[in-house]
Amino acid sequence: MARDVVLKADQVNKRKRRYRVIKLALLLLLLFLTVIYILLRVIYNEGRFTITLDSNDTLKSGLAMFESLNNSQGKRKLEATPIRSMDNISYKWIPENIDTEADGSHNGKNYIAYSFYVENQGTEVLNYWYEVAIDNIIKGVDDAVRIRIYRNGKQITYAKKNPIDNTPEEGTTPFREDVESKENIVILEQVEDFKPNDLDRYTIVIWLEGDDPDCVDAIIGGELKMHMKFTEEHIEK
Repeated sequence: MARDVVLKADQVNKRKRRYRVIKLALLLLLLFLTVIYILLRVIYNEGRFTITLDSNDTLKSGLAMFESLNNSQGKRKLEATPIRSMDNISYKWIPENIDTEADGSHNGKNYIAYSFYVENQGTEVLNYWYEVAIDNIIKGVDDAVRIRIYRNGKQITYAKKNPIDNTPEEGTTPFREDVESKENIVILEQVEDFKPNDLDRYTIVIWLEGDDPDCVDAIIGGELKMHMKFTEEHIEK
């Protein structure tokens, strides 16, 4: 009888140890999946488009960036409101007043639109640069993307070259092709002679061009994450 009790107690202890091991393994698995989920959210972040000022020289120069003329306090980072999904459209569907209809985010169906201001709030004349870099690409969706930049009402539409004949897509300025760049900067432009109190208004519009030959079923489900950055340089007078 005593032997049966000892055997049963030993079986109970082994069962408890197994339960503890299984419980610990499940907790570790849950922790691992949580970390992976957080990392993926940080990396892809639903295609969020951000705009930043270089954190070094702009602190001294007075170059400022803000969303609205009603609040011209400079910010280091602006974020456009993302859209959860984007179907292809024609550039003809972009509203004619897209540049002036609103400040900040004013997305439409299947396109991102964001307007903001850059001002020289300092006392020196300066040049500044702006760049757009693509951070993550899934399923080659950048083949059909369009990035239109309005500066003070004047627009330029950027796109990847046609892969068949290596020529610009109709009505576009081609993305930069810098094989030495590790940052995948596709747009790089300079604004010169930006005087104190000068103000530039920008609108960025991003969409998938349905008339692009590369806008095919293979890119369905693709994702794209990009950012824009402003830096400056002083001019000696």
